[in-house]
Amino acid sequence: MENTLRLEIVTPDRLVLSEDVDYVGAPGYDGEFGILPNHIPFLAALQIGPLHYNIGGQTRYVFISGGFAEISDNKVTVLAEAAERAEDIDIDRARQAKERAEQRMSMEMDSVDYARARAALARSLHRLKLLDSE
Repeated sequence: MENTLRLEIVTPDRLVLSEDVDYVGAPGYDGEFGILPNHIPFLAALQIGPLHYNIGGQTRYVFISGGFAEISDNKVTVLAEAAERAEDIDIDRARQAKERAEQRMSMEMDSVDYARARAALARSLHRLKLLDSE
């Protein structure tokens, strides 16, 4: 029986992470779920938020901007629209994005623009929250 599983996080631009890990916790649409080695196969939709994983007792974080997770044969493959490891997040850029989104939301706009501003605000808040948990 295996005691680790392979975690791969892929975006349209690049492979963000490929490591053998002890545990993965992901932000599913129905709530956070966890994956241990030898988990049964399944497919899950992901929402914006922090994905965390454990390696040798250390917890590490990756911000993901939605997507899907496939679990099969001791491998977790995350296909995300965007993903950043915590150490790669630019805190100043995240704060500026938060401020821009808040400014846009305070203006009168159509529902599409408001939804985009709200999504941008959610992404920036999750990035900042992830940095606070480090």
